[in-house]
Amino acid sequence: MAAPSSVSVAAAGELTVPDVRERFGRWLAEHADTLAPFTELPTDVEGVFATLSRLQRLLYEAGWIRLGWPEELGGLGGTVALRGVVSEELAAAGYPPPFSFGTQEVLGPAVARFAPPELSSQALPRLLRGEETWCQGFSEPGAGSDLGSLRMRAVDEGDHWRVNGEKVWTSWAQYADRCLLLTRTGTPESAHRGITALFVDMDTPGITVRPLVAMTGEADFCSLFFDDVRVPKDRTVGEVGGGWAVAMFILSCERGVAAWQRQAWMRWRLGTLVADAPGLSDSRAGEAFELVHALRLLSRRTLRSLSDGEPLGVRPSFDKLLMSTAEKYLFDAALEAMPGTLLFGDDGPARDWRNDYLYSRASSIYGGAAEIQRNIIAEHVLGLPRE
Repeated sequence: MAAPSSVSVAAAGELTVPDVRERFGRWLAEHADTLAPFTELPTDVEGVFATLSRLQRLLYEAGWIRLGWPEELGGLGGTVALRGVVSEELAAAGYPPPFSFGTQEVLGPAVARFAPPELSSQALPRLLRGEETWCQGFSEPGAGSDLGSLRMRAVDEGDHWRVNGEKVWTSWAQYADRCLLLTRTGTPESAHRGITALFVDMDTPGITVRPLVAMTGEADFCSLFFDDVRVPKDRTVGEVGGGWAVAMFILSCERGVAAWQRQAWMRWRLGTLVADAPGLSDSRAGEAFELVHALRLLSRRTLRSLSDGEPLGVRPSFDKLLMSTAEKYLFDAALEAMPGTLLFGDDGPARDWRNDYLYSRASSIYGGAAEIQRNIIAEHVLGLPRE
């Protein structure tokens, strides 16, 4: 099933965004028969993961998802923006991006930047090849968007950390091989100054994973329980007590290339809505287009800043807030335009619409709650008082 390599190390460093857009689009057309099985996915999460892992390996072998990563980490060089083009063109052609694209773009850059070189050079190539998946251990009961109040404890025991505590809303942790974990290594009062990031093997003794079934009917999230889990000191990501910087960088990535992927998918979904729902009003379609296109412009700015190595500040909060607004509006429009299909349909497209609508309800919570983003914008951009 492998497709021939299409990008070389020599060529990658000189490729521009238009080059990749044109060459990748041509590659998708030339390999349409090979890629056809990926346009319709299984209905269960386990089947989706297995299918998209095969797609990722295919894209890796052809070189496309190695763009924008350093050669020493399994990449081909070039800028971060090249990776954004690949995910956008996949969505525009009707292919779902592999789940691990999100992991790659959210956690991969943090491991590349903050982890010890021997760890990043060992772990990242396996992630890019689709040989393993990672999860993000941030939220806790009582410490979701407020990461400064997290309580999972990591105690220094010489050559290792001993970790105890609970994480929740950890996406697809039941399939993950590693977890980038935020822990409290300072005093309970140290807030964001006492956090340390660890890169943990999920098969370490003492870790219990309990899937949580969402209203979609699938176990998209998990609770994680850590009971005297030993994590070697060489799995520390960044400085001890410097986990806040790692977390903020991860969140900027989550609202950078990952948000770019999401808007590309929403643009494609809006096109299918117009095709599937003749009763969709012009005003609804127009406002959905405005919101999605505004998100595209904001996330394009963020993607370019990330690609150029510029500090982002609080700008990604605008991206996240608009992303949830656009996604909810889009699927509210779908429900209004074809309620019978979305609520009662039994065929594949109806199930997809229903699942996407239900999942969109969480868009104002995951990745930073909308209320938190508004507070950040109010305090740091508008200069409004905290109280």
